[in-house]
Amino acid sequence: MPPTLLIASNNAHKHKELREIFATLAPEIRLVGPAEIGLTLDPDETADTYLGNAALKAHAFARAVEGRGLWVIADDSGLEVDALGGRPGIYSARYHRTAPNQDGCQRLLDEMRGVPRERRTARFQGVIVLIRPDGVEGDFMATCEGVIGVGKRVAKGFGFDPVFQVAGGARMMSEISEEEKNRVGHRGLAAAKAIAWMKHGGPQ
Repeated sequence: MPPTLLIASNNAHKHKELREIFATLAPEIRLVGPAEIGLTLDPDETADTYLGNAALKAHAFARAVEGRGLWVIADDSGLEVDALGGRPGIYSARYHRTAPNQDGCQRLLDEMRGVPRERRTARFQGVIVLIRPDGVEGDFMATCEGVIGVGKRVAKGFGFDPVFQVAGGARMMSEISEEEKNRVGHRGLAAAKAIAWMKHGGPQ
């Protein structure tokens, strides 16, 4: 029987992206959100690394569903801007929440005003943690390189997508198709590694 995978997040955008990625790469795997199984859980992200935060979430949800035969997937990610010394990094979500009007993109553009293109390099870093029903853990990391634009291009997407231009292209992350984003983006790349691990049952 194909595995059922619990998404260790209450973020609707993450749910949407992960479901699209799995529908393309592993349609046989069923994904469920916490609400679908009657689970209310929102663990604090108190670690100082992406892996640490993803692991905190994954293990909290795994403990909550122990014995139910579910795999658990959690992720953490952030935008690292070289001209800002790697900020906002693991605090990317907080950067949005604490920005004026909760507009982290505009806050970032304001901080980057006057910075030449060659110094606007940045990357999305992403980590996915998978936990099997027997507690075995797999960790998967991926990076998407790019630059910070000089203005927002809002077509779709969320977070920093409207100001992040993927390396080697002319469009912002918010302007590319969902299929392309899932292929080149940090979450899609990390998920592809996780799916390969799942299909082999994890470490042997």
